[in-house]
Amino acid sequence: MRTIVAASLLLLNASASAQAQTAPFDMSGERPPGASVTPRLTSPTPPATPAAPVPPAVVAQPQPAAPSPQPAAAANTAAPRPGDVRRYVVPFSKLGLGGEYDRRSWSVYLTPEQATAKASFTFAYQNAIVVAPEASALTVYLNNRPIGQQRVGSPDGPSAVTFEVPPGLLQPGANLVTFEADQRHRTDCSIQSTYELWSNIDPAGTFLSFTGRDVAQLSSADAIRAIGVDGAGKTEFDIVVPALEQPGTTKPLLRLAQGLSVLSSMPNQIFAFSTASLPAGGPGKLSVLVGTAAELRPLFPGLPPGAESAAFAAFATDPRSGSPVLLISGPSWQAVSSAIDTIVAPTDRSSDIRRDVLTTERWSAPNAPLVFSDTNIALSQLGVKTTEFSGRRLRTSFNIAVPADFYANAYGEAKVLLDAAYTDNVMPGSHIDIYVNDNIASTVPITTTSGGILRHLPIRVTMRHFKPGLNSVAIEAILMTKDDAVCTPGSTAGATPRFALFDTSELQIPDFARVGQRPNLAALAGTAYPYGRATEPTPLFIDRVDADTLSAAATLLGQMAITAGHPIAVETVASPNTIGDRDAIFIGSISQMPATALSQTNIATGSQASWRPVADTQAGVVDTGTAFEEWNSKVSGGVLRNRITAFREWVSRNFDISRSSLQFIPGAEQIFTPANADTLLVAQGSSPAGAGAWTVVAAPSAKDLREGLEVLTTQLNWPQISGHITTYSSKTGKIETVPVTRFDFVPSTPWSISNYRLIAANWLSTNILSYAFLLVVFVLLIGVTTSSMLRRLGRSK
Repeated sequence: MRTIVAASLLLLNASASAQAQTAPFDMSGERPPGASVTPRLTSPTPPATPAAPVPPAVVAQPQPAAPSPQPAAAANTAAPRPGDVRRYVVPFSKLGLGGEYDRRSWSVYLTPEQATAKASFTFAYQNAIVVAPEASALTVYLNNRPIGQQRVGSPDGPSAVTFEVPPGLLQPGANLVTFEADQRHRTDCSIQSTYELWSNIDPAGTFLSFTGRDVAQLSSADAIRAIGVDGAGKTEFDIVVPALEQPGTTKPLLRLAQGLSVLSSMPNQIFAFSTASLPAGGPGKLSVLVGTAAELRPLFPGLPPGAESAAFAAFATDPRSGSPVLLISGPSWQAVSSAIDTIVAPTDRSSDIRRDVLTTERWSAPNAPLVFSDTNIALSQLGVKTTEFSGRRLRTSFNIAVPADFYANAYGEAKVLLDAAYTDNVMPGSHIDIYVNDNIASTVPITTTSGGILRHLPIRVTMRHFKPGLNSVAIEAILMTKDDAVCTPGSTAGATPRFALFDTSELQIPDFARVGQRPNLAALAGTAYPYGRATEPTPLFIDRVDADTLSAAATLLGQMAITAGHPIAVETVASPNTIGDRDAIFIGSISQMPATALSQTNIATGSQASWRPVADTQAGVVDTGTAFEEWNSKVSGGVLRNRITAFREWVSRNFDISRSSLQFIPGAEQIFTPANADTLLVAQGSSPAGAGAWTVVAAPSAKDLREGLEVLTTQLNWPQISGHITTYSSKTGKIETVPVTRFDFVPSTPWSISNYRLIAANWLSTNILSYAFLLVVFVLLIGVTTSSMLRRLGRSK
């Protein structure tokens, strides 16, 4: 009997041990009998007593030959393991890799603690169903070293893949992240089919995971540079200022916002001011407390004692949320301003110092070189790699920048000195295209049938599509072969290279005319011109200092500071009468905007009362622009007008001849009235005496102003600002521009005959009738002069 009882107890003990080894560890309360044993995902909380660290789970590295993708939902919704820190790395709201070959690179800034910690890289993706998985792959590089390759095989839904980061690969500071896609079609061999190939990377499922106790610590200015992005590619600075509306706080707060913007240099930044408690922290967010020690004590009881006696700027941990907080304080606001200067001072740069690059590496690496005169740049310096290609359409792009006083869009020609090679399989009809800012600029056909090697083949590229600031140039090779015409089974994924592009190719930019133009919103968006060159503080008119208006102003000035390369000094003014003839910026709601500023930028002053967004519930309200187009088609002659308009557009598209180019003298600007569908307006004009540039940023309300600038200043939309007026509509999401009709020249370089000759060449190329008139006048003068000389010097009989 004792033997039977002992055996039964032993059996029960073994069963309990087996169950303890298989069931997941769960700290929830007791479960009733029969309840399921499903682990719950809970946010990590600091333990009450010290506990032994839990070893991190081992993640199997997927092999290129046999990938086993995990569901992306696990990467998107699962909380990081206790002790881990997650850094989202995609600085875009969407990241798509399209075509047969695509490559995107940018840098991620890491603190020393993060660079030395154990790390893994996770990305989530989904691809088109027509992508052939056996011949397509996604490769991830960190600091130009491949850390893993994944076959493209997730057409039915998102999949997540994790690669371990080799120790010692990451470094403190900037780390280069590169996604490279090599994709082939399942069944089609045509050029058109290559546009059906895509792989979308999910920003919310793409991140670096760090394991360690100190990886979340922020202790220096490196922490501002390492703020990063959230799962949607955005960066947010939450600035809490109890004395926000007091006089004298606006100027140092806007300087702080610009300094934070330049330090982080992220592409999609927004600033949010408030006076209440600290907002919730998270990835891509930084909370900043600004004020005197007496003002901050109720919001942050653990304020260091040093803030009561001197200027203070340091990172601290919010005891209530555990999130890092940047504290900027002092015994007075003068001391607070001094503390702000200690943070912002490293970003200051004199306007006399010329920049060599535009900072773009946070969303497009490398930084774009800034070209001022005749220059040859090898494509290897622009991030282009030597590529051997076996597909049908190869496209690679790079960035180049020109200054704000660029004036060669009507006559200038750059050159691409191409080094490439193609096999004898490539048929005539193939061609190499050059694009500038997604506009076709040049085409070179391939006519030989025996292959060839191109050594610095000059390809002329018109500069009509160049604009001040950043410009994107793409080289695309369209390759056709006899095998593609037959398209036998298995031939869609060719392995033999048929084309090679070498990084020894060069881009040659000639000397171009340099003179500033006013108005020119493209120069404002490109390099913050003219405010980025100011030697004195720029007058800034803000209709009222509330949270929405100040947040909008900080978001705008932060983006301008990035494009200028340094914070822009501003001084707040209460009236345009104190501005005089200087460059100035006006920000606020349209109803509070000075009438003088609206008149100088050719905005109808009546819009102060009439510009109101139409609510969706308001029935019977007719949009003026839509009604005009409808009546234009109803009245007699409407069909004829439409045909004339279509013919005018055809002439402009094919011959670059517009109504403005057929005028002897440019006409005056038309008065502009914003439509009710518009929610934001950016306009530029001259000061009353014509010596300065006035820029107006207005919206129907302060809320519309803040929300509109948060959208307009994103990396995707900011380059679309151009012309004389730019409007944004939150209802349609469209950004529309009003081109400049008449502008003034602003000298920007020392006087020289060669520069004035180039300026005249561009102006005459734009104004065709003036050029023709001057040509006729010169011909007549030559004829009269020649006739007079022959009468005097020749024989009379």
